[in-house]
Amino acid sequence: MEAKIGSVLDVAVVAPKETVRDMSQVESLNESVEEMFIKVDQLEQKLNLVEQFYSSSNTKHPITPKGGCVVKDKEKDKFLGSSFKKRQQDAANREAAAALRMQDLMRQFGTIWRQLTQHKWAGPFMQPVDVVGLGLHDYYEVIEKPMDFSTVKCKMEATDGSGYKNVREMCADVRLIFKNAMKYNKERDDVHVMAKTLLDKFETKWLQLLPKVDEEEERRKEEEADMQLDMQLAQEVAYAKMSRDLSLDLDEVDTHLDELKDLVLQKCRKMTTEEKKRLGSAITRLSPEDINKALEIIAQNDPRFQAAGETVEVDIDAQSESTLWKLKFFVKDTLQSQMKSSTSTGGNNNGENNQNCNNKRKRDIPENLAKTAQRKSKKLPP
Repeated sequence: MEAKIGSVLDVAVVAPKETVRDMSQVESLNESVEEMFIKVDQLEQKLNLVEQFYSSSNTKHPITPKGGCVVKDKEKDKFLGSSFKKRQQDAANREAAAALRMQDLMRQFGTIWRQLTQHKWAGPFMQPVDVVGLGLHDYYEVIEKPMDFSTVKCKMEATDGSGYKNVREMCADVRLIFKNAMKYNKERDDVHVMAKTLLDKFETKWLQLLPKVDEEEERRKEEEADMQLDMQLAQEVAYAKMSRDLSLDLDEVDTHLDELKDLVLQKCRKMTTEEKKRLGSAITRLSPEDINKALEIIAQNDPRFQAAGETVEVDIDAQSESTLWKLKFFVKDTLQSQMKSSTSTGGNNNGENNQNCNNKRKRDIPENLAKTAQRKSKKLPP
């Protein structure tokens, strides 16, 4: 992608006065290139999101070596896509049913709470302890979290999100009321005895409700696991779609860039004799594989050209200007890539490694390509 944009910029931006005849066309091409840069940035951001998702999940990465995106499992995605709405509706129904069941459990717990508050010994526990009035200076040193029936009632009736989320939270606070009283008061004190008696009554009634609470909690665990799976599958569906869309967008950008490059090349000025000589010299420095690619460029623009046989003769002067410029930018990009690759492998050891590689590459060039290069050099001396 960057190489293609760079090739367009080489013609349309780097040297517009020398390459394109009409400056208005230069501005138009520059605008198109800028649009491509913006589009590529947007696609890169999407690609990063997809990369992050698949790298942080157990899902196999869907990115292909060419940079396009494919779906990991098309049949799976088809199934997920067709049933996703139904799964969403099922999840909503489960949530609504669970909320109703929890309300029923809380209602049953509320019955236990009312029975306790109506007991003849419930008086000392109805309101917060009057620490100041009773002179209990060490109360907060002994009791970490004070609790009373009125506080429990407020939390039971709260509608602002500060109330109880489940029955166990209610149970813990009611139990805390009596635990605090037994902790602060001595065993023979009336308040201690009253608290212990009410706690025993509470635990008896709680044991009757507990099996229903356990059943509901187990059911909720299973439903939450299903919901978690649905969320994961929903993410996979979303990112699979993003991957498909990204693949299509990348293909569209590639096509647009090719069209831009062809348009620019059609407007190229004539290449000078000196530039043709440098081009011929540069071609001889390509690897055998890249020379074949250069011949393919010529063949694409000249159906009569045959890049076959032991010797291939290329008449540079007979090539169209667009073909010559395509060759120039192909050779330029290829040689730059070779230079970067050579640098990344650790340098050239004072030039010896590069020289050895060049010598080896020259020895490895097939005889027909060597002859082709020699024939070129008759018109394009290095």
